[in-house]
Amino acid sequence: MEEQTIAIYCFIDDFFRTIGRKEDSHCKISDAEILTTALLAARYFYGNLHSACTYMQEHQGVQMIDKSGFIRRLHSLQQQLLALFTALSQSLKQLNTGSRYLIDSFPVAVCDNIRIPRSHLLQGAAYRGKNVSKRRYFYGFKVQVITTEAGLPVEFYIHAGSFADITAFQAMAVDLPDHSHLYADSAYTCYELEDLFSECEQVQLQVCRKSNSKRKDEPYQAFLKNYYRKRIETTFSGITNFFPKKIHAVTAQGFILKIMLFIFAYTLNLVVS
Repeated sequence: MEEQTIAIYCFIDDFFRTIGRKEDSHCKISDAEILTTALLAARYFYGNLHSACTYMQEHQGVQMIDKSGFIRRLHSLQQQLLALFTALSQSLKQLNTGSRYLIDSFPVAVCDNIRIPRSHLLQGAAYRGKNVSKRRYFYGFKVQVITTEAGLPVEFYIHAGSFADITAFQAMAVDLPDHSHLYADSAYTCYELEDLFSECEQVQLQVCRKSNSKRKDEPYQAFLKNYYRKRIETTFSGITNFFPKKIHAVTAQGFILKIMLFIFAYTLNLVVS
């Protein structure tokens, strides 16, 4: 754990130095220490920031600030967190010489269905979605994730639970290397989008075909699509293993931030270990 803590801190601190980020000299704790603590909370403490702060103070000698001040600082660093993830993902894409990527989504419920009327975190039918694999409805968000062939997340997009996968995919700013192959299940079927990606983005969408598809696959094509895309289920299992029984957040933005931290922590765990 100590080695991972040092590796994460060095990665974040080096990134901030590279981009020339300036910090207030009066701050008791640096931005790199704030983000390191938050990522450790997601990796080792099921998202519990208090436990991570205690660890950093007792074992790493970090001079911690009060809880409300820490959370305010963390929320103000959300864009920097995304920039860090983007920088890491660009390196992972360069190392992914096979140029195969996978996309799928998983749901994140904010509460049990019976508690929906009393939910203060989210309001509205837009967040009511269906978990097809478990054949039940949920209330919350869906997370679109693009991973490398080895299961390393390189892009993600968080949206309301009611939106279909193909709708969310169309809203994503997908940035994959030229001549990549992106494997997806039949929920991402859209022939116009496949043609657009092929012509404009130089990315081949390898979508599993339905039985009534207008573009039939040869048996070997169907086999390869099913073979490659199964790896992403292992990624989702790994990410959700970091989740607590219930993700605690006071605001919807705080809930989304914790999802981001869990995804980033999972990626760093695979890279550092």
